[in-house]
Amino acid sequence: MKGKTKHISEIRVRYGETDRMGFCYYGNYAQFLEVARVELLRSQGVSYKELEDAGILLPVRNFSIKYIAPAKYDDLLFIETEIVKINGSRIEFIYEIRNQKKLLIATANTELVFIHSDTMKPTHVPTEILEFHETEIK
Repeated sequence: MKGKTKHISEIRVRYGETDRMGFCYYGNYAQFLEVARVELLRSQGVSYKELEDAGILLPVRNFSIKYIAPAKYDDLLFIETEIVKINGSRIEFIYEIRNQKKLLIATANTELVFIHSDTMKPTHVPTEILEFHETEIK
């Protein structure tokens, strides 16, 4: 993946996350991506909890995933996450998920909207996120 603001998270597929075929159930990937984007922000000094405590929420507006190969029980997944766009009150992430053999498992993207918890209306992206993202772009 190209770009600057990226992070790699590791997640091991647990037995309870697999289906009868031994493959990671497709519905688990949304949670894996959530972990990955939270860790990307944390790696840049931004805490989801602190955002929420400040009244900023981040609901998902759009989620898309392309499954390429199955992840299986006990696979170690490496999720490379990148911020590709910040526009107004929106932030877009892209992801590549690979297993321990570097096999591409899936690609995905999510778009989230910053909203204020009091009004439940869109609000501007917090300054600290704009600052680290703009610093990475230069």
